[in-house]
Amino acid sequence: MTYENILFQLEDRVGIVTMNRPKALNALDPKTLEELGNLLEHVREEGDTRVLVLTGAGEKAFVAGADISEFPRMNPLQARFFAEKGQEVFFMLEQLPIPVIACVNGFALGGGCELAMSCDFIYASDRARFGQPEVNLGLIPGFGGTQRLARLIGRARAKELCMTGEMIDAEQARALGLVARVFPADMLMAETMKVARSLSLKSMGVLRSLKRVIDRGMDMDLRNGCALEAEAFGACFAGEDSREGVSAFLEKRQPRFKGSLTS
Repeated sequence: MTYENILFQLEDRVGIVTMNRPKALNALDPKTLEELGNLLEHVREEGDTRVLVLTGAGEKAFVAGADISEFPRMNPLQARFFAEKGQEVFFMLEQLPIPVIACVNGFALGGGCELAMSCDFIYASDRARFGQPEVNLGLIPGFGGTQRLARLIGRARAKELCMTGEMIDAEQARALGLVARVFPADMLMAETMKVARSLSLKSMGVLRSLKRVIDRGMDMDLRNGCALEAEAFGACFAGEDSREGVSAFLEKRQPRFKGSLTS
C-alpha cells in the first residue's frame, strides 16, 4: 500500500511506522489519520507483522500534535468529528493484538502524546518532550488525552499537566510512569528494535493474551481481574507454545514458538 504522510517497512517481522510530515513536525491532519487507520487495518489483516514500532520523521518531533492550521476551518460539529476520528484510529492502535512500541524521538505534544499513550509502552529519546498543551489554545485534548493520561499517571498529576499545559522532558515522563525507558538520541531506534525483535520471537498468542488481560483488567475490580487472569492462564495450556516453552525450559534450550495469535 502507498501512503503520502506515513511510511511503513517490515524488518524481521517488526513493522516500522514513520509519521512522515517533517515540515509540519509530523502533525496529525485528517488525511494522516485516515492513512494511519488504513495501515493499522492492513497490519491486523495480513498477519506478517508480529510487533509494531511507531516513530516520527526527522530529529525534532515524534508528532507535535494535531495540525492546528486545520482548526480555523472547523465548526463545532466538524471539530467533534475530527476528535472522534482520532479516537477511533487510536483505539484501533491500542486494540491491535500485537505489541506496539512508541519510539518517541522528539516532541510528543497534544495529539502526539495521545498517540504515544495509545501504544503498549513508550521508549523515548533523552531529547523527547511530552505534554498536553491544548489549554493554551483555549481547548482541551480531543484524542483521548484526558482519559489515558489520568489512567497512566494518576488523576491529580494528569489534571496538573492538562491545566497548566506544562511540557516535561523524558526523564520526568519516566518518573511519572508515562515512559518506560529513556535512551540517548543516537541509540533510541537501535535499542527499540532490539526489544521489538526479541518480542517478535515470543508466542504471539501469549502476547495477545497478556494485552487483553492487562487492558480489560484495568477496568475491573481486583477479584474479577484476577479471575480473568486465571481463565487466560488456563487457556494457555491448550496451545502448542506452552508445551514448547515448558519443554525448552526443562531441556535447558531456547524455545521455538510457532503458534499464531489464536494458539
